[in-house]
Amino acid sequence: MIPIIDLADYVAGRPGALARTARQVHDALTSVGFFVLTGHGVAEAKIARAFDEAKRFHTQAMDWKLALKMNEHNNGYMAMGRYAVWTSDVNKNDKPDLNEAFFLKRERPATDPLLRSGRRFVGPNRWPGEADLPRFRANLLDYMDTMDDFARRFLPAIAVALDLAPNHFADDFSDSHFSFRLSHYPPVAADANQFGIAPHTDANFMTFLAQSEVPGLEVRMPSGEWLAVPHVPGSFAVNSGDMLKRWTNGRFKSTPHRALPPIGRHRYSVPFFLGPRFDAVIDCLPTCAGPGNPPQWPAITYAEWLAYWYDANYDPKVQDDAAA
Repeated sequence: MIPIIDLADYVAGRPGALARTARQVHDALTSVGFFVLTGHGVAEAKIARAFDEAKRFHTQAMDWKLALKMNEHNNGYMAMGRYAVWTSDVNKNDKPDLNEAFFLKRERPATDPLLRSGRRFVGPNRWPGEADLPRFRANLLDYMDTMDDFARRFLPAIAVALDLAPNHFADDFSDSHFSFRLSHYPPVAADANQFGIAPHTDANFMTFLAQSEVPGLEVRMPSGEWLAVPHVPGSFAVNSGDMLKRWTNGRFKSTPHRALPPIGRHRYSVPFFLGPRFDAVIDCLPTCAGPGNPPQWPAITYAEWLAYWYDANYDPKVQDDAAA
């Protein structure tokens, strides 16, 4: 089963809540790698508004969306049927995914040193005009800020789950590098070995997916069985990603999951992918190695990891034929 963790006591700061939550997180991420999070305190109205904006964006004309197609920073619109996680070691993904998406990252002011550096993946977002989608930008910036704040307040539970001080990750996430995705899964027929999103693991640290009543997300359990994530209204489906697995020397799982095309109705999805600051060094944590358990992977910066992963799976140059 996929565990359900109620965060209400943790959010309220009640005595003992951090230790209790940490134990639950540890058990979930060492066994399944997924859990459903309730009592998180993120306003239902903000979550509903994010879903509304996903629908509002994807119901626009294709020419309009293609004018915002993905740039070299992997921000912007991704057309359907051109990408999949080709590097997946879960499944031989040989057909593109049946979803379209719009990607956003941290909005940086013009004076921000990373933005001014010209480095990839920290460049500007691509926004539609205010006249086309009034308050789209404001609503999504508000949601991203809310999720970034919430996700970083959840970090002490992860740290304590790893026998670390509660503030262990504070510096690494002081300028967190997150990605926010507005996805649309139309009800279309899939070919053999084709999916809404093909089996994969997430590349980031941890993913927070606001639950939708339209099913589709499935998790591969330790038995090898694919299990649908239970729908709990108002909750987040949460999973650890490749960076947390690497940081913990494999102690925490990065669990395979997939999304099936919906049947008879459209599905919208708004996952928030939390990552550390751009130049954070991902090296084996001190509590995750020892005699007989050496580090499995060399140290790597998050920026280096993103360059490898995006170029292998979501190269924006593939978008150049999107208007064909």
